[in-house]
Amino acid sequence: MRELQISLNQTQKIRLQRALELLESISSKANSDASVIVADTIPLNYDDGVLKGHGTLDLNGEVVATICGVVERVNKLIYVRALRARYKPEVGDIIVGRVTEVAPKRWRLNINYSQDAVLMLSSMNLPDGIQRRRTAVDELNMRSIFEENDVICLERGQLLTVSPYLVKRRKQHFHHLEQYGIDLIFGCNGFIWIGEHVDPTEDMMIEDQVNKSEQKGSKFEGTFGNQVQERVYTPLETRQNICRTANAIRVLSNLGFIMTVEVIMETVSLSFSLNINVHEMLGSEFCVLTAEKEAERRTSSKKRG
Repeated sequence: MRELQISLNQTQKIRLQRALELLESISSKANSDASVIVADTIPLNYDDGVLKGHGTLDLNGEVVATICGVVERVNKLIYVRALRARYKPEVGDIIVGRVTEVAPKRWRLNINYSQDAVLMLSSMNLPDGIQRRRTAVDELNMRSIFEENDVICLERGQLLTVSPYLVKRRKQHFHHLEQYGIDLIFGCNGFIWIGEHVDPTEDMMIEDQVNKSEQKGSKFEGTFGNQVQERVYTPLETRQNICRTANAIRVLSNLGFIMTVEVIMETVSLSFSLNINVHEMLGSEFCVLTAEKEAERRTSSKKRG
């Protein structure tokens, strides 16, 4: 668990310590065979012709770990996944990026890596939807698509940054939380997006109508003008849900908990059940309650298992 940056009184410190110790004991028992530290021997069956990968070393006829982490096995490949490490991009990763520079024929993106990512103009779908070569006019209009500080393809929400090791690679990184009217995107690079739910079909229809209206010189009056206003305006309840979910993630990040939809939603539900305001979620008492609730949940899961 990381060092918390909040002020706790003596009682809260004791309660938090108990909860964290319980969580650590449950985690260590569950991963006793998988967790290793530097110089630990990794048990292998050499008859299978294993391949030694990252974080391993062949020493005196044994395979030992060179980093602290969890032993992973993919077919015949054995490697150690570091518990805490800087984000390393891999093919197929779902990530969220922020534009840092509009360069010739490309955008440079901050993806929480040692180097910026590059999004080429040729990779973008143009507003008119026609497949054609990009021209000098398209290059001059790049800022009409994305400009500095834009979060790629996203609007009306919040971008949070957590340690990349808290976000595991999963089959599903896009989540629609229907009960709260928001979308949640877990970036493998530690960037998490929380925003108002966007229906892609509806957005495409509105964009098409906007283009047609612009061609006719329309000022978006009448029924369509009302639709545009409704699309831009985010209801107060939805904004509160976005902020509440964002604070739940901040609390879980401070505690060093792995980010999953289930844990985040349980934290949000806990704040509702205790009638805690959004800003109070960042206080010391709610942090302790969250740790205690997670310890209780894992204990119950272990008993059922």
